[in-house]
Amino acid sequence: MTDSKKYKVMIVDDDKFLLQMYSVKFTHCGHEVTSAQSGQEALDKLREGYSPDVMIMDLVMPGIDGLELLEAVHKDKLAPHAVYIMLTNQSAPTDIEKAKDIGIHGYIVKATTIPSEVVDEVVTIREKHTS
Repeated sequence: MTDSKKYKVMIVDDDKFLLQMYSVKFTHCGHEVTSAQSGQEALDKLREGYSPDVMIMDLVMPGIDGLELLEAVHKDKLAPHAVYIMLTNQSAPTDIEKAKDIGIHGYIVKATTIPSEVVDEVVTIREKHTS
């Protein structure tokens, strides 16, 4: 996929290896990446004024999980123009429904999507929700 638009992407995942790998993939495609290893770190960056175009978050994290992070972001009106995407290994329909109820724009299962496809999928979801 050729992608002309470049986005400010925040990736939130407690797995350092995955965080680094996805950061490299998105940066390689020309996007500006900010990462956070926890929901709390993400909230701190958002409260300091960081305003991403896309927020990608894992569902299962210690402390504040992805759903709690999303709820806090909505409640405090942080990153109001962002597109929110879950990138997780949790694929149970109940997890997906709960995320959709809270206002997630996209849900990507890590185990079934290679990293380069994740970048394409994120861009597609972002463009779909902002056009």
